[in-house]
Amino acid sequence: MKKMLVMAALAICSFANAQKGTILVGGNIGYTSEKSEFRFRDDKASTFTFSPKVGYQFHENWTVGGEFSLSTSDIDNTDVKRKDNKFRTGGFVRYTKSLSQTFSVFADMGVGFQTEKNKIYTNANNYVRYKGDGAYVDVTPALFINMKKGFGLNFSIGGLGYETLSFDDNGEDYSNFYFNFGKTFNIGISKNF
Repeated sequence: MKKMLVMAALAICSFANAQKGTILVGGNIGYTSEKSEFRFRDDKASTFTFSPKVGYQFHENWTVGGEFSLSTSDIDNTDVKRKDNKFRTGGFVRYTKSLSQTFSVFADMGVGFQTEKNKIYTNANNYVRYKGDGAYVDVTPALFINMKKGFGLNFSIGGLGYETLSFDDNGEDYSNFYFNFGKTFNIGISKNF
């Protein structure tokens, strides 16, 4: 599937290149779904994510800007149902290296604030709420395929990062270092104006 998407994008590419002094608008929309069965228990999880960003390309290779992300997750197993909502806002720096007028590789480094709200339902339809605040930093390498006049597709297969969350009301504090390179696949769009 991944190879088909790349080949389809290559088939309709034309030649143009982002230039110094342009505005970058882009983002990703993602959906994941998992189901696992273990003895007498079925677990299901689904997540939807929307992540736009806007930046200013102040140099041929460098862009700086702001980003935010909204995600919602539903987790359902035989004992508990859970709904998580996460919001991130921060800034990013992008270094881009042009390979040709059609292809570029880039790396985004994002840093910012995040908040998460969890609602956990028990079998009796009672629920417990948790709210946590924290910070994040991540680095994501990606490939840009220029389709026409600065409009293109972004492909990434993960990255690395660190995040923290401190929960209110006796919730546990959370910190996580992750390296998911090769474990995820994201497609996004972007346009330079």
